[in-house]
Amino acid sequence: MQTLAPYYLLIKALHVAFMVTWFAGLFYLPRLFIYHHEATDAPSRERFQVMERRLFAIMTIGAVLTALFGLVLIAVNPALLRVHWFQVKLLLLVGLAIYHYRCFVWIARLKTAEPGDDSRWLRWFNEIPVVFLLTIIILAVTKAF
Repeated sequence: MQTLAPYYLLIKALHVAFMVTWFAGLFYLPRLFIYHHEATDAPSRERFQVMERRLFAIMTIGAVLTALFGLVLIAVNPALLRVHWFQVKLLLLVGLAIYHYRCFVWIARLKTAEPGDDSRWLRWFNEIPVVFLLTIIILAVTKAF
């Protein structure tokens, strides 16, 4: 993979660009879940189902391309795997992948659920990506340990 070394910064830029796409979806999809959960009429619920499905597809493409470019970066610079801050980042990415999957589960759940009036859990669920993003950025920028 050393043949890609001259393109390292371009690959990193693409990694960050697709990460932004992924996180845009992770930030907005749970908000759609809240609106969907609180919708009382069938046309609104159907509209939210379409929006959720489409956004999930776009953010999944962003996630896959983020991972692909991240793996290329690791292949070009395997020393990253021995750095503690990067190991923590990888662990956080596993958590983020689980969160992404839970979004998929919520899409299926809301498709069959009756509208409800308690969306408190979804409001908390909506905030989780912020914690992941801030922690990952702080680790990547400061390389604290």
